[in-house]
This record gives sequence, C-alpha cells and structure tokens, in this order.
Amino acid sequence: MASRRRPLSIKTGREDSGSGVEEKEGGEGKGTDNGEITEAEEEEEEEEEEPVSPAGRLFLQPRFNCHIVSVMGCGKRLDVDAVKAGLEVTLVRHPRFSSIQVSDEKPLRWVRTKVNVEDHVIIPDLDPNATSANPDKVVEDYVASLSSTTIDHSRPLWDLHILNFATSEAAAVAILRIHHSLGDGISLMSLFLACTRQCSDPDRLPSLPDARSSTAANSRSGILALLLWVWAGLVLAWHTLVDVVLFTATLAFVKDTRTPLVGMEGVEFHPKRFLHRTVSLDDIKDIKKAMNCTVNDVLVGITSAGLSRYLDRRYGEGDDVKKEKKRLPANIRLRTALLVNIRRTPGIHALAEMMEKGKGGGAKWGNKLGYMVLQFPIAIFEDPLEYIRRGKAIAERKKNSLEAVFTYWSAWVIVKIFGIEAAAALCRRMVTHTTVSFSNIVGPIEKIGFCGHPVVYIAPSVYGHPHALTLHFQSYTNTMKIVVAVDELTIPNPNQLLDDLTESLRLIKDAIPRS
Repeated sequence: MASRRRPLSIKTGREDSGSGVEEKEGGEGKGTDNGEITEAEEEEEEEEEEPVSPAGRLFLQPRFNCHIVSVMGCGKRLDVDAVKAGLEVTLVRHPRFSSIQVSDEKPLRWVRTKVNVEDHVIIPDLDPNATSANPDKVVEDYVASLSSTTIDHSRPLWDLHILNFATSEAAAVAILRIHHSLGDGISLMSLFLACTRQCSDPDRLPSLPDARSSTAANSRSGILALLLWVWAGLVLAWHTLVDVVLFTATLAFVKDTRTPLVGMEGVEFHPKRFLHRTVSLDDIKDIKKAMNCTVNDVLVGITSAGLSRYLDRRYGEGDDVKKEKKRLPANIRLRTALLVNIRRTPGIHALAEMMEKGKGGGAKWGNKLGYMVLQFPIAIFEDPLEYIRRGKAIAERKKNSLEAVFTYWSAWVIVKIFGIEAAAALCRRMVTHTTVSFSNIVGPIEKIGFCGHPVVYIAPSVYGHPHALTLHFQSYTNTMKIVVAVDELTIPNPNQLLDDLTESLRLIKDAIPRS
C-alpha cells in the first residue's frame, strides 16, 4: 500500500478546503471516518500523480529541450469555437495533456490540473497584407519563430496555433506544438488520430495500414523449425553484440564525416526552418513491390540518394571548370541516431477510450526510448535502384538486433547510478557524433477530420536537439509528406534539398523494371 500523500490541491491550483484534503459535496472530507485514505482513493491519487519517465526528464534538459511541432493543413477555415469545444472532449481529457510537472521535495512527476483551453489555443495577430501576398512564406516564418521559444511550464505542455488564411495547399493551417517529454512521436501521432474521425463517416475512428506479418516461420515444423529458431537466436545475439560495440565506439570516439550537413556547436539553440513537400505514396509502393521490400526500406534508399545528390552539389560549389570526375568524396560516414520506442504503441481505439474516460485505463503511455545507429550510403550510383538494395540490406540488418533495447536499459542504469544529467550528456554526445535525425510515421489510409475540419496534410517535425538536419516522412491517404527541419546557418538552401529528395524518388521510380 502506498503511503498517504499530501493533498494535490497545493500543486494543481484547486481550492484548498483548509482541512488539508479536498472536500466532497456536503462538506465531508476524503477518506474514512477516522481520517484514513481508502484504497480506491489512493489509486485515484496515483492516477493523478505519476513520475516523469527518464526519457521524459531527458527531453527537459537545457541542451536537449525538445518540442514536437506538427503543421496541419485544413480544407476549410477553422471555426475556433468548434476547435476549442473539440479539444475539451478529446485532448484535454488525456492525463498527460491535463497535467503539469511538479518537483518540490519529490522526484519530478506529473500532477493533474484544471486546463483552461483559452490558454492553449493561440491566434497570432499577423500582417494581413503579408498573409495575402505570400501566405506560404508567412506560415513558414511563423513556424520557424516557434522554434526560438519554449512552452510555459506552469501549464500543460502543449499549445495549438491557428492561422486562419488560405495557403497554396490548404484553406487554413493549425500548428500543434507538444513538448517531447509528453511522449514519443508515434504515440503522439496515434493520440492525435484518436482525436479525429473519418470524413466519410464522422462516427468512425481513422484506420492505419495493416502491418505486414511474416508466415515463413509458421510454415516450418519439427526439427527444421527448431534449427531455424536456434540459428535466428544466434544471429540476433551476434548482430546485437556487433551493434553494441559500434554504438559504444560512436559514444566514445567515432564521429561522422564533417560534411556540409553537420551543424556547429550549439546548433540545438538555433532557430529552425521547417519545409515540406508532397510526393505520391503510390510511387513508393510501386518501388516497394518491384524491389520486394518495405516502405521503410524505400525511404532509407530515397534518403541516401537525395543526400548524396545534395552533398555532391555542395562539394562542387565554387568550381570554375566542370569536372569529369565525381565531386563527392569517397567513404563518407553519415549516420542517424534513431530513437526507437521499445514500448508497444497504444492503439487509436484504446487512446480514444482513455480520453472518453479521462483516465489512463489499460493504455500504456510514456517515453520508453532506445537508440539505434543507422548509416546511410553516400555515393553516386549509376543504377538508382542500388540505393534501394542497400537501404533494404541496412534496414533488414537493423531489424535483426536488440540494439535499441540494450541502449534503453543502459540509459536506465546510468540514470539510476549517475543521474539524469550524466545520461543527458551521453545522449547529446551520441547525437552530435551523428549527422541527421530521421523518422517515418504511418498515417491514416482515409481522409480525416479534426474537430469537424477536413485535414489536407500533416507535416510533423521536432526542434531542440543538436542536429542541423531533421528528416521526417509522414504518410496520409495516398500521399507522403517529406518534412525537413534545418539550421539555415548550416543548410542555407533547404528547398534544394527537398528538390533532390523528390528527384531521387522520380529517378528510382523510373528505373524499376516494367512488367
């Protein structure tokens, strides 16, 4: 049985009854007649007060103060009152989005509080001449300005910014900003989708693509299945050992090649520029089918090809005479430190039920993150499909390793023994020894509506970590958004980088064999 806690009213802004406990209707205090807290009431307080996870505390460190920012294009002007009413019955009812972080004499923890939606919905006063002359640039500049600010920690750590003017892609734009300590990107995307409904059926939650399952192991039986199982275990152990050694070496001394994509010291404090480009998800699936791989394999290949084209151009800048030889140096080491949530992501239906009840329920929540280091091949190949072959090999190899699990538990031990500051220093060292942040998030397969407004696109990203380049892929219906967040002091021409990524996709698509 947990010990009796002090009243939460001190920290949540509720009215104190003067007796040290919150009064029930009729003037009776919480608990039994002899003043003891009952088991049910203790469980209720446990739900209202929960420790911040080690990963959540990591994202609060001064040099790792990360915020997720998701730009959403809407198909019609946003009805602000409808949005606020929708948030009241969805997002605000989630425990993390209705809690503040409190430390005092106890470890940092989440404490439930009353949410005033008016404090979280922001409608900036922008120059109407600018919004009519170049609305896309206004949105771009506004999102960039957010990366120079943090969220007020005296309130729940999220806000929604509404830009109610038309752009080239949407009739209005909403920008949802969330502190990364609330959860990982995939869980937060699932939570956002649980706040939406299908446009074709407003009573139904969105649905995600079915995950591909392998049946190869089930088709074997007897001694052969046992031998395959033993072999798979040995391979898994070997790959994990190799990855752990390489991870440790990266942490200690192995750095990426100093390319034009590597940021300077203190890049985490620089404002970021966020841009996005829409490509066809059907094109990516055509490549996937032709190369017998996954969508993620294709995205690794496209990223390798796009970064190679961009770097080839950057290294060739300033040449007075056109050179016949390749300008791109050989043996470039360019890697990403992938954050992997080793906790099973809660389903959309479970999260919708959580918000409906206003409490945790059976859905597990929180950051439970490990690192995985993945290297992108940087070279100019005559055959564009070579990028996909290598991307597939790299992704398949990483799937057969417990590197992320090892790094999660290693970080957990370091936090327990040396404290969160030591863990944050090591995590920052790992990130600064790599070049790019990379992620791929699966979106819904049908059009969705947010508080009654059809969503045209979703473009998530993140800022506050020590990388000059962050690259996200976000699928939605039959489209894929390529989203980049860049430090313009390092990457002054981010539109060119997007051009190279989209051109790489086109070249790869054109190179696949025609049946």
